[in-house]
Amino acid sequence: MAKEKTIFTCSDCGGTSPRWLGKCPHCNAWNTLVEGVADNAAAGKNRYSSPQFQALASTADVMALSDIDATDTARTPTGLDELDRVLGGGIVEGGVVLIGGDPGIGKSTLLLQALDALQRAGLPTLYVTGEESGAQVALRSRRLGLDGSRVQVLAEIQLEKILATLNTTHPAIAVIDSIQTVYSDQLTSAPGSVAQVRECAAHLTRAAKATGIAIVLVGHVTKEGALAGPRVLEHMVDTVLYFEGDTHSPHRLIRAIKNRFGAVNEIGVFAMTEKGLKGVSNPSAIFLSQHSEPVPGSCVLVTLEGTRPLLVEIQALVDGGSPAPRRLSVGLERDRLAMLLAVLSRHAGVACADQDVFVNAVGGVRISEPAADLAVMLAITSSLRGKPLPRGFIAFGEVGLAGEIRPAPRGQERLKEAAKLGFTTAIVPKANAPKKAIPGLSIHAVERVDEAMDTLRGLE
Repeated sequence: MAKEKTIFTCSDCGGTSPRWLGKCPHCNAWNTLVEGVADNAAAGKNRYSSPQFQALASTADVMALSDIDATDTARTPTGLDELDRVLGGGIVEGGVVLIGGDPGIGKSTLLLQALDALQRAGLPTLYVTGEESGAQVALRSRRLGLDGSRVQVLAEIQLEKILATLNTTHPAIAVIDSIQTVYSDQLTSAPGSVAQVRECAAHLTRAAKATGIAIVLVGHVTKEGALAGPRVLEHMVDTVLYFEGDTHSPHRLIRAIKNRFGAVNEIGVFAMTEKGLKGVSNPSAIFLSQHSEPVPGSCVLVTLEGTRPLLVEIQALVDGGSPAPRRLSVGLERDRLAMLLAVLSRHAGVACADQDVFVNAVGGVRISEPAADLAVMLAITSSLRGKPLPRGFIAFGEVGLAGEIRPAPRGQERLKEAAKLGFTTAIVPKANAPKKAIPGLSIHAVERVDEAMDTLRGLE
């Protein structure tokens, strides 16, 4: 009997090698090649060529774009407003959603709540669990107050049995918790391996497109925060959602990394309670500290997350440094902080080279947009001088290396949101100055960093 041919697959990038190597030849990662049995291609046919996988062949005709009858995709609300916001309005028929996050952050809890709401709305649902028994899922539903829930539960990890159940029950939405526990009989590798995750996700995605069943895949994350398994998983699905937030904090953020049916970088804010996750209608209150009096080193920023303007407090602390001054930022990029300190020193005459600088975004939110530059610089200056910024003060704007202040996108919406929440004074880029005055908001438009500093001194 001939020996089965083996192949080595990289656990990081999914690349293959006919023999074991210490370093992956594709991504140059060390000790990531895992042995597996190669697929038997002697028959000359791919396993996807079998009749059960040809349901989409009829849609492959060549047509002009103008001849295709395209209608807007119907959305089914999940009953959770914040989740609907991130999904782009609700669940899409035949859509595949991937949800990743740290262990214990609330992925299974949120999906069980959403399935129960959809079931009570009259839609058939299916919850496939490979990590818990049916009794454990039932206990969790009772803890969440979902008494009398009619959600169908299947404790199974074999892909072929899951697909057979989907064909017989025909649910409107199915949850696979999690994709790393599912395995296919077509491969001999263990569940959670690169080949198994890719194979099972491909079959489930094809089944969703062919039958119209919306499928939600739960994915584990690594210590670095990336999705475990090959990154090709993110390219196969329609929507990728990530849970953010500290497990010790009651608040959770869901961010859309990819969405074919809605806005990217949209966030939903939830509060973890004894009865599960509850949506937060006014998330700006979470990201603002409550001070009886204005304190030095605090500046409020109007950031944009997807289509939603949010008010986030930026805190800075500048202290007498050691021989090697430290630069530490939480929620902001450390390299950008170093760049802003250099601009402050060169173009505004504020020297912090011998000072320890600490910057924090309140509430555990991660700010990646450059429009936070001006607020960070004003917070640092306020802490260094020991003088608080005026009450009801906001700022936003991108700062360039030449000291110029560039406009931020959708500045009008940011200013209106700040005025709605009671803020009275704003320093913004000149290009974002509204042509029509906003009631209750005094706006100071600036073009350069030194001009912003002079304007701030005039407000004190």
